[in-house]
Amino acid sequence: MSVRLRLKRTGRRNRPFYRIGAFHHTTRRDGAPVEDLGWYDPLVKDRDENFKIKEERAQYWVSTGAKASETVRSLLKRRGIDCKRS
Repeated sequence: MSVRLRLKRTGRRNRPFYRIGAFHHTTRRDGAPVEDLGWYDPLVKDRDENFKIKEERAQYWVSTGAKASETVRSLLKRRGIDCKRS
């Protein structure tokens, strides 16, 4: 099973809010995740407070070979989790 770490958009119009999750690679953008890993709010100004992630579970998915999207990769990098681009 090929898993991707990516964002799922929620929230209302002009007020985006994203959930970070592990998704099967064929799942549509707003489909059901394999596992929820956290959230991301791009409108919060404080970069340390605009997202929360379960670091140990994200590390687990990265270690099993899950590929992260560019945005999720940058968020994980801020928390010190290394996602090698392949």
